[in-house]
Amino acid sequence: MSRLRRLALFAALCLTVAAARADEVQTIDQLFRQGDLPAALGQADQYLAKNPKNAQVRFIKGLILSEQGQTDAAIAVFLGLTQDYPELPEPYNNLAVLYAAQGKYQDAKNALEMAIHTHPGYATAEENLGDLYARMAADAYARALQLKGGSPALQGKLDTLNRMLAANKNFVPAATPKAAAGK
Repeated sequence: MSRLRRLALFAALCLTVAAARADEVQTIDQLFRQGDLPAALGQADQYLAKNPKNAQVRFIKGLILSEQGQTDAAIAVFLGLTQDYPELPEPYNNLAVLYAAQGKYQDAKNALEMAIHTHPGYATAEENLGDLYARMAADAYARALQLKGGSPALQGKLDTLNRMLAANKNFVPAATPKAAAGK
């Protein structure tokens, strides 16, 4: 068999493998979006056993774990992604969501600042940072109100922030990173 023919066969094989991997990733993502979290997690774990560095599937796994309430495991996944792919803003954003839910506002702030640093045009992270500051301000006003007693002006500020926060109780999770999908 000629060298050219072997190269052509190898290229065809590589394309077939890449297409099969893309189908597996789509299946995992589809299971997640349909809410079949146990099946999605099982498929993700199987895929990652063969492709441990795949950023897209690792990210989806973090989302699945988060949805299942496995916060510490989700944090570990997103932290690993920030270490392996520090250029991706989405894992930082999702870390911030999880940290904020735990009341770890400084960690959430740091993660959001890293997301913005890696991608200055990342509107979701900017919005989440604003929400975080609003949450922190509401907490500070609530503490001040406890210390100061009944202050109508302070109560008004707290009420305004609480109404705003009630409209958006949680940060918005980022979309699945596609930039490093093949990594």
